[in-house]
Amino acid sequence: MFLENTVNQKEQFGWIEVICGSMFSGKTEELIRRLKRAQFAKQRVEIFKPAIDKRYDDDMVVSHDSNEIRSTPVPAAANIPILADNCDVVGIDEAQFFDDEIIKVCNDLANRGVRVIVAGLDMDFKGNPFGPMPALMATAEYVTKVHAVCTRTGNLAQYSFRKTANDNLVMLGETEEYEPLSRAAYYKAMLNEKIKKMQVNDPEQISSKKHT
Repeated sequence: MFLENTVNQKEQFGWIEVICGSMFSGKTEELIRRLKRAQFAKQRVEIFKPAIDKRYDDDMVVSHDSNEIRSTPVPAAANIPILADNCDVVGIDEAQFFDDEIIKVCNDLANRGVRVIVAGLDMDFKGNPFGPMPALMATAEYVTKVHAVCTRTGNLAQYSFRKTANDNLVMLGETEEYEPLSRAAYYKAMLNEKIKKMQVNDPEQISSKKHT
């Protein structure tokens, strides 16, 4: 259960919240919900996203459900502390695309009394922990893992399967490039991809080469 209130109101330190999961799991939707609640409470809020994320809008953080909130695109994590001065709440979307400096930035902000809300993919398309996300999850006070629905089984999905033949780790995309899969469906899909890449030699071709 996620709790926002604290017992000892004299404590001046902030905290870190991480919202993680696969593609299409509602990470950004939950991030926007929490940030808009803070804005409604008249708290000073700043939102940041990687400058490379221009899928929906250059400046807005936009969920797959078209919910949005204004943000500041930054090329590197080091830009955030300068722009987040005098904030009560800092939101960061697509944290997996930032450099490892984002870990120190989030902790420094929390140590200054800022509530830091981070959203990002916890695993890449190969099923490996993604960038700085493991360290952010480890140092966060609150971690919320959200799930999508598997497009092949209807079960809870925690993997982001890449449907296109592209091995680049960083690849922004939507339903044309990715689909959320359950563990079983992801395992089968990855196994099929390996089989496709295997070179199967035709026995008749091998035999004909030996006789020439």
